[in-house]
Amino acid sequence: MAAALLSKSPRLVICAILCVFLFSEVGVLRQAAALGINYGQVGNNLPPPPQVVQLLSSLRIGKVRIYDVNPQVLSAFAGTGIELIVTVPDDLVPGMAASASQALQWLTAGVRPYFPATRVTGIAVGNEVFTGDDEQLKASLVPAMRNLHAALAQLGMDAYVRVSTANSLAVLATSYPPSQGVFTQAAAPYMAQLLRFLVDTSAPFWINAYPYFAYKDDPTKVSLDYALSNPSHVGAVDPYTHLQYTSMLYAQVDAVTFAAARLGYGNVPVHVSETGWPSKGDANEAGATVENARQYNRNLLMRQISGEGTPLRPKLRLEVYLFALFNEDMKPGPTSERNYGLYQPDMSMVYNVGLNQQATMSAASLSLATSPASRRDVRKDFAGLCLVTSLAILLITQALLL
Repeated sequence: MAAALLSKSPRLVICAILCVFLFSEVGVLRQAAALGINYGQVGNNLPPPPQVVQLLSSLRIGKVRIYDVNPQVLSAFAGTGIELIVTVPDDLVPGMAASASQALQWLTAGVRPYFPATRVTGIAVGNEVFTGDDEQLKASLVPAMRNLHAALAQLGMDAYVRVSTANSLAVLATSYPPSQGVFTQAAAPYMAQLLRFLVDTSAPFWINAYPYFAYKDDPTKVSLDYALSNPSHVGAVDPYTHLQYTSMLYAQVDAVTFAAARLGYGNVPVHVSETGWPSKGDANEAGATVENARQYNRNLLMRQISGEGTPLRPKLRLEVYLFALFNEDMKPGPTSERNYGLYQPDMSMVYNVGLNQQATMSAASLSLATSPASRRDVRKDFAGLCLVTSLAILLITQALLL
């Protein structure tokens, strides 16, 4: 019967092809909404920024975090639509705290010339400051952030750019069970100031969370399946909330949320500014293998595709930035530090987690990867799907009537 219909109406064939194309494009756009990834540059053999941007664009990666305001990088991202988080290095933080004009000068010289062609949406002030040893830097962080936000307002950019800071998970004194999450005594006073600023400016709390470290430090007691977020793993149940956790990362995020709630800021969104797993390590670095790295990132991407939130916030997809885009050969420390990349510097894959690079935009796809999306994004996708479905039905009906 289908063959007869097709023989009578060649236009039906065209309509069928068009419908397949339209449906596939909706799927691509949905999946490629904006995978977050960290683009570090601590290497002497990395490709030039225009090639990196071409790679990211071909993968439809829509969110990128960098660790400076490199002019070549900012210029390369112009016109791509990729959202970019830039970073204020630690050594500039005290000056920005002491002088509003220094914050304005940094923003005017380092960011404003590229905006809005380069879609800067976030500024990370310092990195893991509250778990360091520099007390002056800790005291300066939130005042610097306030001065920077005031400078954004002065330039008319505050509605587009959020200011936050990436924190180490070590700001928590307790992370398990998640409901018992609490900040350390040393960090708590600073955290109260930070959380107040984030509420005032509608900015997220950023956490660098690595289940790999927990497994490496105690591989005999920490479940590898739990650390890798394997969905088949039974996981653990919080005895106080009775929420079940099959992913250590998601448990860590909820622990931060509970810790913030203890200070009166339970509604602040918690985003993962870094997470990853090394594909290679030293003899004493348990679990640092290609297979574990592939499995960790693949599991995480699968959870992103499904729109999964944490057990505490199940309807809000967790926003995550993978670490990292490239292996960086000049990073100090153990071997693992130089082997977090999804790609080698020659842009070949270290391992495949489901990212498919295509030559043309219409064919570009992510077979397994997508970025965090809000419920509003989901509604937009559903509306778009309904529109495409209606168009497809109309085309087929017209073809059958001809």
